[in-house]
Amino acid sequence: MPRTVVVGLDGSPESMAATEWAATEARLRALPLRLVNVWELFPEPMGAPILDTETRQKWTEPGPTGTGPGRILRERSDGIRLRHPGVEVTTEQLTGRATEELVNAAEDADAELVVLGSRGVSGIAGFLLGSVGLHVVAHTERPVVLVRAGEWAADEHAPDPSGAPSAAAPFRPVVLGLDTTHPNDPLIRFAFEAAALRETALRVVHDWSPPRHFAHGLREEPEPDAGLGREDATALAEVLSPWRREFPAVEVVAESRLGKAADHLVDASHASSLVVVGRRIRHSPLGTHIGPVTHAVLHHATAPVAVVAHD
Repeated sequence: MPRTVVVGLDGSPESMAATEWAATEARLRALPLRLVNVWELFPEPMGAPILDTETRQKWTEPGPTGTGPGRILRERSDGIRLRHPGVEVTTEQLTGRATEELVNAAEDADAELVVLGSRGVSGIAGFLLGSVGLHVVAHTERPVVLVRAGEWAADEHAPDPSGAPSAAAPFRPVVLGLDTTHPNDPLIRFAFEAAALRETALRVVHDWSPPRHFAHGLREEPEPDAGLGREDATALAEVLSPWRREFPAVEVVAESRLGKAADHLVDASHASSLVVVGRRIRHSPLGTHIGPVTHAVLHHATAPVAVVAHD
């Protein structure tokens, strides 16, 4: 079975934004796009946003060929085919719990990545993640991209000569959050490939903190922060060196910064087309298995966020 880009669609504004983003990604990757709607007779109360009257009516009316979820799939797939004529689009109507069916759909379709929508905080920035998004991120080993409501294609591009964002302008950089003590190949490769597909730069952000004894005044040199910063920057350069050789066309901007990784990544998201972060795979049934940095970025970044699971 060929790999696909899978997107969850429920008719909400955030899922509409996610579908448009997924269609563009499918075109960049030359992959089919699969639109999946999960019909829940009793939707999880914390798993779906509050919908307007028209969307709620579409959601609650059953039937794959009537005015319910089937209508949403038909209308959206027809629109995608018109706006993205080179993208092969398929649809699938499932019944069950959205948290489980979306994870199963990703695995069954051998998905290249899964795309989901998430509400923007105050409607303009950040994410508000429900239980469905958190569950899918935490329980699939496929990369998952979260797209906020109100995301437009032009938002991921640099301003045009007039100063306005334009989809005809080059893409903004891709941002990668990287831990040099545990660098992971799938995470780094995903970020480099995303930058290469967009023909844009890759901005690699890594945080570092001084040892505890510096915080307590036991300094061994006049400017320890500068020395430690240089050491960390050297380690970051060593990790990236083979990837620079493999992707020579990708401009790499490496930043080794003192402070909290989540803060730096959220700041960087304001001028990026995509933020890429990792999630360590854990097989315990308890907890969300996402990690504090990734969790914070998911809730506060202003660009689409890709979470790549790794060992």
